[in-house]
Amino acid sequence: MPNRIKVLIVDDHPLFRSGLRQVIADDPRLQLVGETGDGETALKLVEDKKPDVAVLDVNLPGLSGLDLARKLQVQHLPTRVIMLTMHKDEETCNRALDIGARGFVLKENAVEEILKAIVAVADGEHYLSSTISGYLVRRRNRAESLAAKKPGLDDLTKAERRILKLIAEKKTSREIGAELFISPRTVEAHRANICAKLELTGSHSLLQFALENRSAI
Repeated sequence: MPNRIKVLIVDDHPLFRSGLRQVIADDPRLQLVGETGDGETALKLVEDKKPDVAVLDVNLPGLSGLDLARKLQVQHLPTRVIMLTMHKDEETCNRALDIGARGFVLKENAVEEILKAIVAVADGEHYLSSTISGYLVRRRNRAESLAAKKPGLDDLTKAERRILKLIAEKKTSREIGAELFISPRTVEAHRANICAKLELTGSHSLLQFALENRSAI
């Protein structure tokens, strides 16, 4: 069948991965192009197979699912990401969305929801398991409230927004530069621009703002 959605599964539990494989194989809309249990191999598979959607376990040995998703974002790879997790953890969900994940599915619901999630994400939509869909509503409300208090947020460039999120993860300018393949001096210039747009003054004001509003930026 032409135009099938190409899917990669990344999970280090063979039985769980086998269950997902069977569900995906039984759906004529989908084509499984690879599977693995570790993040480093997954990165190579994404680069080689170019799946439309990668289904990633949050907790992988070595390179975690979150780290892998960030690498895909930094490298501007077009594969869309669905994160799998065993835990109803709003902070982890927010972190996943912050680094570009389009879906967040609880493992307890995966067999029932993974097909809907893959199709929705491949179509450019977001998908959260029904039991945690309220996270997205709260996230949107926090973002709207913060934007009303700090209208300068709308003036941030895409690069500045990404750097602000990394600052909220307590990363230094050197660490941010290494992750984004830019110099620490360039990061410092971005930080100064962010402070100006948000009207923040003081040596630690940007870090404090980022930490206090981590779930809304």
